[in-house]
Parts: sequence; structure tokens; C-alpha cells
Amino acid sequence: MANEKPDAKAEALWSHLHWLVVLEQQGSFTSAAARLGVSKAAMSQRVAELERAAGVALVTRTTRSVRLTEAGQRLVDETRGAFEHIADSFAGVRDLAAEPRGLLRVTAPVAFSRQQLMPRLPAFLRAHPQIRLELDLSDHLRSLAMEGFDIAVRHASTPPETHVAWALAPTRSLLVASTDYLAAHGTPATPQDLAAHQCLHYPRTQGAMAWSFVPADAGADAGADAVRTVVPVAGGFAANNSEMLRDAAMAGLGIALVPDFSAQSGLASGHLREVLPGWRPVDAFGEHLFAIRPYASHVPRSVAVFVEFLRASFAAGFIR
Repeated sequence: MANEKPDAKAEALWSHLHWLVVLEQQGSFTSAAARLGVSKAAMSQRVAELERAAGVALVTRTTRSVRLTEAGQRLVDETRGAFEHIADSFAGVRDLAAEPRGLLRVTAPVAFSRQQLMPRLPAFLRAHPQIRLELDLSDHLRSLAMEGFDIAVRHASTPPETHVAWALAPTRSLLVASTDYLAAHGTPATPQDLAAHQCLHYPRTQGAMAWSFVPADAGADAGADAVRTVVPVAGGFAANNSEMLRDAAMAGLGIALVPDFSAQSGLASGHLREVLPGWRPVDAFGEHLFAIRPYASHVPRSVAVFVEFLRASFAAGFIR
């Protein structure tokens, strides 16, 4: 019946089962005993007690190693997940009671980190003094698991399916130029007018550069079927960093195509003006900022609070 009490004798053997799981993982009584912090004799005694209760041999012993019998392997396979779940649950509860602490390794794009993330980090670190933050600035996609990163900020249209992802903010691409440049060279009225201008671009291929546009009223969710206007562009400066492109535009070198988080400060100060506001650049940069982490059954509290911080910091986006 569902309300029957568990067998008291079976309950007394739960720790024995855990020791058997550890024995299977370690491969020897000596290593398993060291892992559990007990003597080799105690380890051997627990396994013998479990075998007597089960009525079947669970372990085959040799002078150099230990191998589980078919019955022992079945018992381990069917209980290992439960013990792992218990360990994860306990770690999670312990995290709830503890102040977030430890090393937190984060990788994020260079321009976004310099312009948007770094100004906000001091408040986070003051709020969580037990966290040590290591920030890797890179525009290259990094293997989080292989390189030991806890969190990555990604500028992309869709998050990778192999990771857990949180949307931080929508972003959009903008054409910007300084008022001095536009006064000297004129303001484009259509995408085709860009052929007569210095276009400051992010080099992605060795071939000719082209920018793609859809009408602004097509909406941010215009898909692949939207009619695109594609125009070839050229200019005297290119850089694989949107902050450098923004600075070049502010210096009057031409018209730059950059993400809104790079253009934000220049537009707010009046040093930059948006060009072709009736057209929306597409296929240039990602359309969202994401925080991603590898799949894991237990997430350290330091990771959780940093994700909460990122979501609160960038929820409003950059340019409306």
C-alpha cells in the first residue's frame, strides 16, 4: 500500500548503497575509503554487510582491483542518480543560506564590456564582496566548458541550443555619423546614396562589402522573406570592433554601421546623428544580448546573482 512505512532494515543500508556507488566510481577499496574519509577496513565491512542483506555477491575482489558483479552493477546504476540528486539538492539549499562567494569567470564582447558592462560592475562587486570576478574580453565565441567560463554574454540573433540562455535586451543596428561629416558631405536620403560616402564597416569577409536594409516600418520581426535593399559600400577605415567604428565616426571619418549599445553615448551627447532612420540595417550584428551558461544540474549562487544583475541592468535596452 502507498502509506506503508519503509522497511527499517532497508533504510539502515542507504549509506551502504552510497559507499558501493563510490566504490564503483573509484575502482578500489583504498581509493573509495580515501574519498569517503574512512578506513579501508570500514569500507570492506560495509560492502560485506550489504552483500549479506542482499543475499548475493555484489563485488568481485582481486589483488589489484575491484569489479562489480552483475547484481552490484545493477544496484549502482539504479541508485547513482538518486545520490547525485541528493548531493545537488543539498548544495542548492546550502547556497540559499550562504552569501554568494568564490571565483566567477565571465566572457563578454569587447565593445559591449567597455561601454556598457564595466560601468555597472562596481555596484555588483560592492553588493557581493565575497565574489571574485574574472572578465575575459573577446569577440570570439569561446567554449565555456572547455575554458572554464561560468557565464558568457553573447550578441546574437538566437542563443546556442547547447546552453541555458537568458535574454538580456533587444538590440538593433544603426547608421551614425558626426554632424561635421554630414555638413561637409551631405546626408544620405536612400541606401543607394551611401555609394557616394565613406562607409566605416566591420570586415567579415575578404570580398566586397555590402550593407542590407529593410524599411523601418517592416518591424523588428521582419523575417527572411522581407524585401531587402542591398548596397555595396566602401570606405577608408574598417575595424572588427564597434567601439572603434563609433570613434571613427565621431572623428568625422564617415558613416558607421554599429550596434545601438555602441552608438548610445554618442547620440545622447549630440556628437553623432542617426543616418537613414527610415531604414533598418539587417544581417550586420545580433538582434539580442544573451547571458548563457553550460547545462549543469547545480548552478552556483554566484552565477545566479550575476545573471539577475545582468537582466536588471539591461532590461530597458539602449535606444528606444
